[in-house]
Amino acid sequence: MKYLRIILSLFLIAAIQPAFAEDDHSLLTGTQQNYIGYGAIVALMLLFIIAMLVILRSIKVLTKIILKSEGYSDEQIVSELKPVKAKKSENNVWLKLLSLKPLSQEKDLLIEHEYDGIQELDNPAPAWFMYLFYATITFAVCYLLIYHVFNIAPLQYDEYKNEVAQAAVANKAYLSKAGNMVDENTVKLTRDPVVLAAGKTVFMANCLACHGAQGQGMIGPNLTDDYWLHGSKIGDLFKSIKYGVPAKAMPTWEKLLSPKQISDVANYVKSLHGTNPPNPKAPQGTKEL
Repeated sequence: MKYLRIILSLFLIAAIQPAFAEDDHSLLTGTQQNYIGYGAIVALMLLFIIAMLVILRSIKVLTKIILKSEGYSDEQIVSELKPVKAKKSENNVWLKLLSLKPLSQEKDLLIEHEYDGIQELDNPAPAWFMYLFYATITFAVCYLLIYHVFNIAPLQYDEYKNEVAQAAVANKAYLSKAGNMVDENTVKLTRDPVVLAAGKTVFMANCLACHGAQGQGMIGPNLTDDYWLHGSKIGDLFKSIKYGVPAKAMPTWEKLLSPKQISDVANYVKSLHGTNPPNPKAPQGTKEL
């Protein structure tokens, strides 16, 4: 009775919720109400099963009392309640599993009607087929409860979105690592605005004092003309920035900048070619087109 009162209380709370919801004073959210309803249904089913077990137990005890009053001994009562089953042969087990009948009983299975001398046996569906059919029903009920009622597992579309989100995170992590694996032999020339913007930020923070805000050259050489001291290819620029040129006061940036930052600033320097800033420094090095 105690558990029944608890279940009835849950039903009562779920029933009065709409009245509170109209005044925006809802005690429970919609999801909580659903869980309460599902829980109450499961609890009622469990109580029903328990009640059936109690009834069966009571019938068994009552049967013992009646048999005892009629003069049955304890051994006879046990034999009546639990009759010993005859052992079945292995062949009988297979016949039952496959719902087959012995040939000796074939005449009893003949259906009355016939067509062109052909008769039909009244054989039921094989037991294994029926077991498989019942298993599919059980699977369907479990699937419905897990995926559509209790939402224990995500549906296919939700699972797809989760996997796409995980792949995006993994891809971002890979690209962040891959960007720092570049060197003077693998660096690529690009005109990507994002890369050039990042390179400009690095340039303004570290290269401005020697090369000027527009790359026109000050202490260092002009970076906008056709003349280069150590090569004009993207790999040459990457190498010059990475290792520096100590003989000409060009510092090494290998320990201060990441490989990706060096790649970005090298691409930004390449983008300055031909911009013709005012007051450029005189050409230095070898002309390269």
